[in-house]
Amino acid sequence: MSNRDYYEVLGINRNASDDEIKGAFRKLARQLHPDVNKEPDAEEKFKEINEAYGVLSDANKRARYDRFGKEGLGNMGGGFHDYTADFGDIFEELFGQFGFGTGRRAGRKSPRRGRDLQMEVSLKFEEAVFGVDKEIEFSRDETCSTCNGSGAEPGTTPTKCATCQGQGEVRQVRQTFLGSMVQTATCPQCNGRGEIISSPCKTCRGGGLEHKKIKKKVQIPAGVDHGTQIRLAGEGGPGVFGGPNGSLFLVLTVQPHKYFKRRENDILLNLDINIAQAALGADIKVPTMDGDDKLHIPAGTQPGKIFHMRGKGVPHLRRSGRGDQLVIVNVEVPSKLTKEQRELMEKLAETLGTQVKPKEKGFIDWLNDAFGG
Repeated sequence: MSNRDYYEVLGINRNASDDEIKGAFRKLARQLHPDVNKEPDAEEKFKEINEAYGVLSDANKRARYDRFGKEGLGNMGGGFHDYTADFGDIFEELFGQFGFGTGRRAGRKSPRRGRDLQMEVSLKFEEAVFGVDKEIEFSRDETCSTCNGSGAEPGTTPTKCATCQGQGEVRQVRQTFLGSMVQTATCPQCNGRGEIISSPCKTCRGGGLEHKKIKKKVQIPAGVDHGTQIRLAGEGGPGVFGGPNGSLFLVLTVQPHKYFKRRENDILLNLDINIAQAALGADIKVPTMDGDDKLHIPAGTQPGKIFHMRGKGVPHLRRSGRGDQLVIVNVEVPSKLTKEQRELMEKLAETLGTQVKPKEKGFIDWLNDAFGG
């Protein structure tokens, strides 16, 4: 029997609830079990926490211990306990992670979900904005059409594996200081199938699956963006032993546009206008995703001015409506002038004067203010 206080052994206070006692024991058992912890004193420490839990988890023993100490336990016992009698539920949970079982474990032939697949789908900028029906082609395993998944050549039948008796796993009993423990492993004779195929199917070579190319039309919703993933349930790998198929994940990549750029659900367009349009104002045609549309440029428009064209952006994926198109105006200065243009500019220059003054904010600052940079 341990000489340490049982509450100290489990690291709990004396008012600990039953759930707190059980939780403390589970935590320590995971750390100290000798099959996991290879320190020399792990076995002794494990026996100690087992002893403490054996007392504190029993209401009668705990009451006597709290009142009289270890002497009060008498022949009620504070010694080591056989976990199969007292701790079956806890050890069933704990030893699952160590590779052991207690006889209640499900067999290898239980249904398992098929594996997920992933493929990249490239979209044009316009397709991402408005959506598109896209034909995709991918490869996956499917149930063999020749043997219907049995793996055996038509006209023959698989036989039960004599090594595992059709269970798909073999069990080995180990004697430990805790008593008898059962370790399970995939049957080496049938590789977990539970059956032996003496005449393998020529199409799938006994695997029960054949690799096929699949063509499928997929609806890409309006408003998707670069990196968006679309899950197609049931289009992945086939399930095992009657389990459901996996999923196919489409990872979307969006090609850049010649003129437009995207910022969340807004579309950005840099637009050059000439000096006269900026100074005098003008009604101009601006390209949008819906075709050309009119935009009024007020007289005196400065470089960097941003105009909002409402509802001309990208549709929202999960709600109605669209973002805006933001038109960023750049005033283009001509690099070459005709003789007549030069004369006109010189007359204009005379009326404007030659005085210059520094600006508190530049073009980049205006852009940062506009876009939250």
